[in-house]
Amino acid sequence: MNVSRNEPWTVLNQLQRHLNQYFDGDTADNNTASSAATADWIPAADIEEYADRFVLKIDIPGVDPSGVEITLEQGVLSVVGNRAKDQTESDLQRERSERPQGRFHRRFSLPETADSNGVRAAGKHGVLQIVIPKQPKAQPKRIKIALDN
Repeated sequence: MNVSRNEPWTVLNQLQRHLNQYFDGDTADNNTASSAATADWIPAADIEEYADRFVLKIDIPGVDPSGVEITLEQGVLSVVGNRAKDQTESDLQRERSERPQGRFHRRFSLPETADSNGVRAAGKHGVLQIVIPKQPKAQPKRIKIALDN
C-alpha cells in the first residue's frame, strides 16, 4: 500500500505567489519584470498607514538584517536578501524542511505622498520594519482682509 501525502496549502501558497507577482507587475509578459519572479521565496509583509507615515513589517527570521538590501527608485521600494541553508551535521539521516531558503525579493509601489528622503529601517526579532514618512501636506494659509477706513 502506497501512502500519499496531500498538502492543500502548497497549492494555495503557489496560487498566492502567482497572484502577488501578477498584481505587482512581475509577470513574464512584462519586459521590465523584476527579479522577483526568480526569487526562491517571498516573505510575508504587513502594511500599516498612519496620518504621518507608512510602516512595512516584513518577516525574515534567520536573515541577518545587515545582508538585506533596501532600495527606493521611482516610487518602488525593493527589499532583497538571502536566507542561507542551515549547516547540517554529516550523520543526518532524514530531514524535513518547511522553512524556505535562498533568495527573496519583495517590491512595494509607494503612493506619491511618500517622502523618499526620510525612509528608515530596523531589524529586530526576525522582523524588518521599514518606516516611510509622508510628505507634509500644504496647509492652507489664512489671509486677513485689510479694512479700509
